[in-house]
Amino acid sequence: MSLAGGFGCAASVLLAFCSDYELEEDVAARIACGLGGGCASGEICGAVSGALLTVGLKYGQELAGDVSTKANCSARASQLVGEFKKRNSALTCRDLLGGDITTDEGLAIYFEKRTTVCPALVRSAVEILEELEY
Repeated sequence: MSLAGGFGCAASVLLAFCSDYELEEDVAARIACGLGGGCASGEICGAVSGALLTVGLKYGQELAGDVSTKANCSARASQLVGEFKKRNSALTCRDLLGGDITTDEGLAIYFEKRTTVCPALVRSAVEILEELEY
């Protein structure tokens, strides 16, 4: 799994599951676009964000007040996040790539590593989703 057609990590993960949830690819790409680069702040990795969107597609709450469904989705999201952190040692772009993208130096590191490190993180997120049967 690589970065899909020039899309970021979040979109790449979500795009891998569009056909499973009858989600139009252009809609998925737009939904996930703002999550790249750790929500453009170096925070939570886009691959994790895209995976969490996928969890929501399968298990998300549809009805206001449906606390049982919301709790189930939250538990599954927590499981996914825990497994990603276990396998990759971190959850933030800053830690995964070794630079703070809010600085010029960190942004340079991000652009350098996103072609080598990020595809592996996308692959990891997709594999976790598949293993956990999302």
